Amino acid sequence: MHSILIADDDEEMRELLKFKLQGGYEVTAVSDGEECWRYLVANSNDLPDLMILDVMMPGLNGYRVLDRMQDDERFDEVAVIMLTSRGKEDDIVRALESGATDYMTKPFSANELIARIKRVLE
Repeated sequence: MHSILIADDDEEMRELLKFKLQGGYEVTAVSDGEECWRYLVANSNDLPDLMILDVMMPGLNGYRVLDRMQDDERFDEVAVIMLTSRGKEDDIVRALESGATDYMTKPFSANELIARIKRVLE
């Protein structure tokens, strides 16, 4: 079973994503970028197959998490879907240039997100 790490500071969003994904995936959720980074480092021998990463989080934001991942080859195989309310072209380009696999804006369709996850993982 594929594993997914969700990093979003909005508790309702984390719970919604966990609910939608739990049937088909092993899901872990963290509440901010620092916790996300600590999780990745602590689990570097058993990394998630995919991350759903919010951009706007306090402390270490999603872009900074991506930058750290790009600088560390242990994380080269982790796919990242950015899921954020920031939908300007500059935001999308920055995320994709920083290594994001895909980018979706909030509000979003759960069915579309699941389709994108399947496309990335299969």
